[in-house]
Amino acid sequence: MRSLSLCLSLFACTAVVVACSSSDDGGPAPTPAPSGPRDRTNVPRRPAASCPVVIDAPAIVSPQHVPETEQLTYNSNPPSSGPHYPVWAAFREYAAPVPRGYTIHALEHGGVVLSYKCDPGPACTAIVEGLRKAAAAVPDDPKCAGSAVRARVVITPDPLLDVPVAAAAWGWTYKAECVDEPTLTTFLKDNYGLGPEDTCADGRATF
Repeated sequence: MRSLSLCLSLFACTAVVVACSSSDDGGPAPTPAPSGPRDRTNVPRRPAASCPVVIDAPAIVSPQHVPETEQLTYNSNPPSSGPHYPVWAAFREYAAPVPRGYTIHALEHGGVVLSYKCDPGPACTAIVEGLRKAAAAVPDDPKCAGSAVRARVVITPDPLLDVPVAAAAWGWTYKAECVDEPTLTTFLKDNYGLGPEDTCADGRATF
């Protein structure tokens, strides 16, 4: 009888834990992202490319929700983890800069943010077209099936960058002086879906 009581108690505790384990973001409950064979020790990396490219793995900062009025600072540029707003940026292209508190939340959901900083003109147009091409090469995401999202990618201008082209995934950054298609495509492939909340749901599209 004592063994039976212990088993029942353990079952009840397990049920409580399962019932309480959920995201407060709404939508389907996220699944943990796979850790993957990602070596975070051999960084920064400077792969052969058509222009200078640096791939790094900044220290991962706890993903705390903060009020949307709070000013945020991060340990890398572009940021790749840390505090963020309760709402995430919808996975799409934006003409105006998206505040980083929203894009970091998109990274937490396993997304990749492609960002750029350039003056209007033919060179900037070419950068945006290159980012669009890289985003279009990402396969359709089965986690996004049935939603308006094809893949968890954000494209946005970012005036806070210190390079013309950047990409960020959870815990990883990519910085370049141009759109180098081979290395950028590889970065997307290697780091897509790494967020601690591996889920796909559309977020906010206006800011």
